[in-house]
Amino acid sequence: MRAIWKGVVSFGLVTIPIKLFSATEQHDVQLRQVHAADGGRIRYRRVCEAEDVEVPYSEIAKGYELPDGQVVVLDDEDFEKLPIASGRNIDVQKFVPSEQVDGLYLSKGYFLQADGPGAKPYVLLREALERAGTVALVKVALRQREALALLRPYGEVLLLQTMLWPDEIRDPAELAPDSDITVRAQEMQMAESYIQTLTGDLDMDEFSDDYAVALREVVDAKIQGHEVTQPEAPAEGGGAVLDLMAALEASVAEAKRARGEAVGETRPAAKSTPAKKSAPRKAAPKKATASSSSSAAKKTTAKKTSTKTAAKKAPAKTAARTTTKGTSQRKTA
Repeated sequence: MRAIWKGVVSFGLVTIPIKLFSATEQHDVQLRQVHAADGGRIRYRRVCEAEDVEVPYSEIAKGYELPDGQVVVLDDEDFEKLPIASGRNIDVQKFVPSEQVDGLYLSKGYFLQADGPGAKPYVLLREALERAGTVALVKVALRQREALALLRPYGEVLLLQTMLWPDEIRDPAELAPDSDITVRAQEMQMAESYIQTLTGDLDMDEFSDDYAVALREVVDAKIQGHEVTQPEAPAEGGGAVLDLMAALEASVAEAKRARGEAVGETRPAAKSTPAKKSAPRKAAPKKATASSSSSAAKKTTAKKTSTKTAAKKAPAKTAARTTTKGTSQRKTA
């Protein structure tokens, strides 16, 4: 790796000479804009709008455009007067617990290497941060601009991660769902079950950039003159979720299948209701024997006879009830 910056880390009265290396690299397939007809490279030229001529880098400056269209030109001397941290110092501002740092603030990462006699204080700072469970908030000037950064141990080295300023984080309050939305206990239980199914130790080697791999295969096939086939697109699962519980259950089942686990019934058992408890009393009676059938037939015949007799007497009682109430009703009858 090639160092992109040299400076010192100011750790109290201790200074640690260091070299700065980019901690990340892009593995994207580099594509150029070309003319589709002949493959000619498409290039952009720096042209001055006032003179309509191409301008070399040596004559390019930075400017601020006013609302009326006029431009204030700033040169190198103007930037040198700005109150920024020293171009070669990484100044520790304070130490904070590592768990208090929100990942939203973190930006690009750089590895620090001890330079010359800085090896021992470098190791001292690294191990002190690791034992204390803290990280150092620092200020550093990179590419002619002051930045807030985080200095923390990363394996055997120190990692510097530039950070966004607080006013660069947007307020998401207007994006939050309505506060009156509630979640059922069963839905929460299924969501927690899904999380537990996929919970495990972080191993970044498990993941890969499938798009970059597929794009490289397409390019290689073009180079070799092979026919490029379009891979089948995965089924899209868009649209509104009509049954949240069903979606959660399917998610848990799919996660278990992906991990090679047995897929069982995951919906929590519903609580029994009073109606369900009385269900056994409503069960159909057992089949009657021959003797019990005969007795049941005799009882049925007697019941029908009494019913007919009651039916004949019913009109008189009905007439009596329509003329009197309470005790007088029975006397009239």
